[in-house]
Amino acid sequence: MSAQQAVQGLACPRCGGMVPIPEGQVIVNCPFCDLRSLVRGERGVQRYQVPQKINRDQAVQAVHKFLTGSLAIARDAASISKIDDIFLVHLPFWSHRARVLGWVFGEKRVSSGKSSHYEPREKTSAQDMLWDGAACDVSEFGVGRVDLAGKPLEPFKPDALHATGMVFEPVSSASDARSAAEAYFIQNVQNAADLSRISQIFVRFASWLNSLVYYPLWVLRYSYHGRSFQVVVDGFSGQVLYGKAPSSTMFRAARLVLGIAAGALISIDGSALAFYLGAESSSKDSGGIFLVGLAALVGGFAMMFSSYRAYRFGEHYEFRLNAPKEDTFASVKSTFSKVENLTSWLNQ
Repeated sequence: MSAQQAVQGLACPRCGGMVPIPEGQVIVNCPFCDLRSLVRGERGVQRYQVPQKINRDQAVQAVHKFLTGSLAIARDAASISKIDDIFLVHLPFWSHRARVLGWVFGEKRVSSGKSSHYEPREKTSAQDMLWDGAACDVSEFGVGRVDLAGKPLEPFKPDALHATGMVFEPVSSASDARSAAEAYFIQNVQNAADLSRISQIFVRFASWLNSLVYYPLWVLRYSYHGRSFQVVVDGFSGQVLYGKAPSSTMFRAARLVLGIAAGALISIDGSALAFYLGAESSSKDSGGIFLVGLAALVGGFAMMFSSYRAYRFGEHYEFRLNAPKEDTFASVKSTFSKVENLTSWLNQ
């Protein structure tokens, strides 16, 4: 028998009856004499649950809206798709809240004309921060995290959750979640300081609250021309958090043609014009114009390659809410920075 099943409650101080104590609840009522008692002492990690507001029919409507909400999805996906399975799951997420106090010492780069120098700076901050992360493997559902900010929390009632859907138990440790939250808070303090060089950073945490929150998600699986797809709907707000759908062939082809055309225009005509102007200009300005031409050349090829990849591997449309967008021109920025440093060194 687990510890959660063994501890059913405490004896009422008035009548001696057994008082159930749901996890996360501080004040409880005796079911026999109605005496209100305050729960005190070490109770471990408090557990809560986000209430389910979206029913089955509303989840189906959210999927239909998802299938008709993008030109990248096949036009007949919403009309001929058939829902094969729909069920509700309650996934656990670690939630850490704290008042974060930060002191950052370093230097800020200040530019004046063509010269620049570093000035010493000291930045202080005090802000409330929230970190949340999955407490189990959620790769099957495609949802890495949910936004718990502003969501109402209710006392954890395992029996009620099991009656409505599948309840997953946490597999990651509370200490690992605490370490991840601390690293996230420290990184936020460092980013907020916005210093070019950092020599020292001190961070203190106040009013730290950690809990385990069970979040409701609707999982819908549907078939389209013999292929299976999955959509995950937020059980509280009704938003689609993750979804896969058949892509539109016409949309992929149009993206390929336009991407190749625009990339060729930028890489060939743009770079040729820049190199020509650089050759005609004075030696003082030729370095900067050469830099623009090289950036146009690399950027155009990157755009063409991105369009080809989207067409070649874009048979399925995939959506993930709040997913970090891939920086298509990351290599362009890197090359631009390296060439800029080289040009500055040559002009010295």
